[in-house]
Amino acid sequence: MHSTLIVARMAPASAESVAELFRAFDRTDMPDRMGTRRRQLFAYRGLYFHLQDFDDDNGAGRIEEAKNDPLFTAISEDLKPYIEAYDPATWRSPADAMARRFYEWNA
Repeated sequence: MHSTLIVARMAPASAESVAELFRAFDRTDMPDRMGTRRRQLFAYRGLYFHLQDFDDDNGAGRIEEAKNDPLFTAISEDLKPYIEAYDPATWRSPADAMARRFYEWNA
């Protein structure tokens, strides 16, 4: 399994609205088409963490491929009132918000 972690900014009061948007999105076929096997959303002191697990190591590539799909663009638009780029000056695509893994351990 492979994971991607997107980091952004989110007001803590927005968590339930964001979760509801993803509940609706995850009921579509888009997660399956992207290869998403699990999604977890976290909030910490104004930060938003979006962890996605994939069967293989091409999760980031699939996110990039999906970014022009109407379902993907719709949720991206719907999230704009709640989620903002961690660094708006450098954000151009979802890849610009992905944390870089620098250590991994598995049992």
